[in-house]
Amino acid sequence: MNTKLSKKRAISTVLTTVIILVSSVVLGSGVVLYGTSLFQGGTQQEAITVSGIKVWVHGTDANGLAWGAAKIRNTGDKVLSVDKISVRGSDVPFSQWYADTTVNATLFQQTLNFTGWSGTTGLPIDDATNCIEPSTDPTIEIDLTGGDTASSSICADAATGPIGLTPGASAVIYFQLTNGTLTSLDSGEQTTLNIFAGKAGAPQSTIVIGTTQT
Repeated sequence: MNTKLSKKRAISTVLTTVIILVSSVVLGSGVVLYGTSLFQGGTQQEAITVSGIKVWVHGTDANGLAWGAAKIRNTGDKVLSVDKISVRGSDVPFSQWYADTTVNATLFQQTLNFTGWSGTTGLPIDDATNCIEPSTDPTIEIDLTGGDTASSSICADAATGPIGLTPGASAVIYFQLTNGTLTSLDSGEQTTLNIFAGKAGAPQSTIVIGTTQT
């Protein structure tokens, strides 16, 4: 019986070696790129620094009028949005936030103050005449030199949502607490605030300042 020889050709040893080498390079490059992506993502941090916190409560008003203020700086590597302010477990609605995101470095170092209560509305008295803001937005002169200019004052804008901050950016936020969160009896007592931008942030504490200044 005659044996038939197969005419099928096998892949040559050289070609096989080339395919293995190319595959190894491609796979190796993919692993390196994936690892680099993970490393870069892991080294980027979300962080905010909160300072200069103040809380003021009306010393005699039965409704519990109260305001707070804080200086916030994005000290991380990612764009963040300040999305939570709460006092004693009570969230402050965005509609009661007033932010100035254009503060300069000198102004940011100044102590935040309260200008007094404007009638029965509970709003701070506007005392920075060079801020172009609606009468419902706080404008507060905090420059210790007494120069009433837009660059030496808090010219706050009413918020409609979270306050976005790029890395290194700063903001001063004044916020009106929901009536009754604090009362005149809390004057001189320590209270707890939570200010967060996503997962970044931490509980803060400050002494409540009682005032009847008008």
